[in-house]
Amino acid sequence: MSRVTLIDPQDATGDEKSLLADITAAFGTTPAMFKAVANSSAALKMMWGGFGALGSGRLGAQLGEQIAVLVADRNGCEYCLAAHTALGRKAGVSAEHMSHAQAGHSADPRTDAALGFAAKLVENRAHVTDSDVETLRGAGFDDEEIVELVAHVALNLFTNYVNVALSVPVDFPKIALRKDR
Repeated sequence: MSRVTLIDPQDATGDEKSLLADITAAFGTTPAMFKAVANSSAALKMMWGGFGALGSGRLGAQLGEQIAVLVADRNGCEYCLAAHTALGRKAGVSAEHMSHAQAGHSADPRTDAALGFAAKLVENRAHVTDSDVETLRGAGFDDEEIVELVAHVALNLFTNYVNVALSVPVDFPKIALRKDR
């Protein structure tokens, strides 16, 4: 049971009502996470705006979703792991590749470098080295993409924290967290 009220879009008012209408239109339903975050107009604006901005960024939906499952697994966020696995599949990433991303690996060197960097950001609470950044550059990432990658991790940390701290019920097909995380 959620530790906060899940705002029904039909009962919402003000900015929350229009934002939840946009979210419902995008998903075909209103995911529980957004209903929880709708308790704060500012938080909902920030989160939905962040998803929109990063969704049209240079890293693309496939890499964004692979980063999201890695971050979710590292934080033990069952909600985000389930949601982003489904969204990754919708974006065209195979189930096998999503599973590898969850573990922090990819056969594609560029994706592997991004996942390795994202894992270090989460595990070391952003304390990365010059060598870590140079590994990204060696895989073809420029400054814009590096900053965008950090933004993906930060947005996913927020959503992980919301879902874990507030016990938001998972309303996507469940995916098991890795046992060796």
